[in-house]
Amino acid sequence: MLSIDGLHAGYGKVSALENVSLAVEAGQIVCLLGANGAGKTTTLNCISGLVAATSGRIRFEGEDVGNLRVEDIVGRGIVQVPEGREIFTAMSVEDNLTLGAWRRWNWRRWNKQGNRDELERVYQLFPRLRERATQFAGTLSGGEQQMLMIGRALMAKPKLLMLDEPSLGLSPILVQQVFDIIRAIHASGIAILLVEQNARVALDVSSYGFILENGEISLQGPAAELAQNPQVHEAYLGGGNATSRH
Repeated sequence: MLSIDGLHAGYGKVSALENVSLAVEAGQIVCLLGANGAGKTTTLNCISGLVAATSGRIRFEGEDVGNLRVEDIVGRGIVQVPEGREIFTAMSVEDNLTLGAWRRWNWRRWNKQGNRDELERVYQLFPRLRERATQFAGTLSGGEQQMLMIGRALMAKPKLLMLDEPSLGLSPILVQQVFDIIRAIHASGIAILLVEQNARVALDVSSYGFILENGEISLQGPAAELAQNPQVHEAYLGGGNATSRH
């Protein structure tokens, strides 16, 4: 589905990515792990068109998308949920969700029923958002705001959903809830590229993983094997001998 080959990118004279290659197959959850500053977010931003790569190729469903505008990339089915709580705080929860469908709007014939159908799917995944539909988004808790961001992305009907640190700042209970939702989204047929500091839960939910260090892919493999790799365990899973995943 997604194929990245020899990607280089940077900010001014500072290099952020060096010859990064990775792939996501249809129906997969793939995680991208690494320390802060390793280049994980830059990788996602290159895919979504927010950062221009200096060289390399990004292909989606066989088409080169490396030079497309952000809105055109979204229109092809690649949707990113950025790190942090980027919501419209002075708008209602439901209005925030509706904005997620903006790429599919037709100003001459706005499909209200289609929009309601998508909203209903989101509300089934996130019952709390249904309860909060008329509230200002700024009144939501951190966990609810993260649910809103994911729900808004789903309104764009993605084929590939890219999640940047979805567990950031959440309590362990909320982290479990968010990852249960990620599993449900995956079960609906949407492929997922996951950037996550919590390597343990990321490897547990993923089928394949890549390790990014200093802008380069240093290791890759099936998630179960990475979880057992002593190098990965030492760096990302708390050290000591590798233990079985739960």
